Amino acid sequence: MKRIFFFIGILLLTLGCQEKKKEAKTSDIYYTCSMHPQVISDKPGKCPICHMNLIAVPRAKKSTTDEIMLSDQQMQLGNIKVDSIRKRMIGKEAILTATLNIDQRNTNAVSARVMGRIDRLHHKNIGDYVRKGEPLFDLYSEELNNAKQEYLLALEKRKTLGNSVVDFQHLVQSAKNKLLLWGLTEVQVRQLGQADKPSVHTTFYSPYNGYITAVDALEGQYVMDGGTILRLAELKTLWAEAQVYTTQMPQIDQNTIAEVQIPGMPGFHANGRIEFVNPETNEASRVTLIRVTVQNQENKLRPGMPAYVTIKGIQNEAITLPYDAIIQDGKGATVWVQTAKNTFKSKMVMLGVENNGFVEITSGLNADDVVVTSGAYLINSEYTFKVGTNPMEGHQH
Repeated sequence: MKRIFFFIGILLLTLGCQEKKKEAKTSDIYYTCSMHPQVISDKPGKCPICHMNLIAVPRAKKSTTDEIMLSDQQMQLGNIKVDSIRKRMIGKEAILTATLNIDQRNTNAVSARVMGRIDRLHHKNIGDYVRKGEPLFDLYSEELNNAKQEYLLALEKRKTLGNSVVDFQHLVQSAKNKLLLWGLTEVQVRQLGQADKPSVHTTFYSPYNGYITAVDALEGQYVMDGGTILRLAELKTLWAEAQVYTTQMPQIDQNTIAEVQIPGMPGFHANGRIEFVNPETNEASRVTLIRVTVQNQENKLRPGMPAYVTIKGIQNEAITLPYDAIIQDGKGATVWVQTAKNTFKSKMVMLGVENNGFVEITSGLNADDVVVTSGAYLINSEYTFKVGTNPMEGHQH
């Protein structure tokens, strides 16, 4: 009986050893998808992406190198491209949304210089363009009509009593000056002296060029001396006004160059300096207003149009690579460097400023390195497929 138990024990021990060998052998392989090499599993099954059966792949021993060699066909099919690293100017920039507004330095208000009733407005629509010298409104004013009569009376007395001791020329000039101060032109005053009977309505003309931005009076309305009739604005220049967060303010001062672009107008861009930075920050939104003057060439721009203002900070010369050359994950950033024909090695790099599709490399590369600029992720997948580990793991300390 003891012999039977002894042989049973030997048999179980042998089977256990065989099982351990089988487990050890099994641990030397992993399962992946031939179409999606990023899928890795310790057990057979189906690919969660394409649902094909996973294939068994021998698990390579930990390699002391991060190199991988590709065939000419792989290089061609993967569109693998390399380039020597080079330096270029790069710096921080901020892209702000903005709105085009009227340049308030080019706005004018047309006001009544004497009390009266507006009996006609020659321009009533906001957006109408008015040229200097065009009629704006007709005014009925008792005061102005009395001043006209005084001027005509002074002319008549000068004509009939010119040799009198009274200086009628001085009276004529005083009456004329009053009419000019109340808004009549030299031509209107001259025509008044030639008329048999003056009109009870006086037409006032625009002293400026510009687009009507506001009409502050209506026909039939009485206006006081100094009351605004309408407002005009020249649009030769506009303000691109943008809001800047407090975190972006260190990049901005009144000597900073800004580039203004208009959505829907790809051919338009204008460079200018920031002319105004609001010294007060909005307490609720934590934003500050900045203003850039834009030249309105050919009058294509209109107030209210959206715009983008790009603020460029200090530019420095640095080693840069395209975004596509960098492989990033939670463990860091790496690039593939060519070490021989069709042979590449993974290197960890430190990144700096990002701008216009390029990334600054602050450390990790040498001046004579040749880097993969296109197809870096395909090389990464091929390495994972062949070696069974992510090349990033080789950089862990």
